[in-house]
Amino acid sequence: MTIEKIIAGCIKNSAKAQEALYLGYRNVLFALCLKYCRNEAEAEDNLHNAFIEIFTSISKYKNNGSFEGWMKRITINKSIDSYKKTIQLLPVKDDLPDDTLVTDEEMNVPAEYILKLVQQLPDQYRLVFSLYELDDYPHREIAQLLGISESTSKSNLHRAKAILKQQLTVKHSFPNYNVSNGK
Repeated sequence: MTIEKIIAGCIKNSAKAQEALYLGYRNVLFALCLKYCRNEAEAEDNLHNAFIEIFTSISKYKNNGSFEGWMKRITINKSIDSYKKTIQLLPVKDDLPDDTLVTDEEMNVPAEYILKLVQQLPDQYRLVFSLYELDDYPHREIAQLLGISESTSKSNLHRAKAILKQQLTVKHSFPNYNVSNGK
């Protein structure tokens, strides 16, 4: 079944088309959710909410840009909305160094490990970091999405990078992983 037929079927509330869409994109959208959540359970909740929104709004998709991009935007917005409902994003004060440069040696880290570190960031840092660094949102749009100023977005990104750098430079934080040979 082509994506055009799947979309048409979803507009008609076809369970078969909805299942095809879900099975075709769940892994991609789940990976996206993981970047914005503290754990897999939260990511699953956000994925579920995103698919509900996708299915209820699919008739609004106007073939402007990629369909996958449209679904990713919904998924990101649903992930952010889940935090807006439960917490107020406030700047967190800490005593981290201002230097956030990462060396080539520090880049030899498994993506799964970095994702776990990102998931451990305070909510406002994780959201800004994921939006800016992983999904290429500009600070202006991040500020609008999160209801913060652009300068707060920039500050939160800086702090997120500082926390990640600190975690990456702690030698005992790589259990069963040798940075020099990638194992």
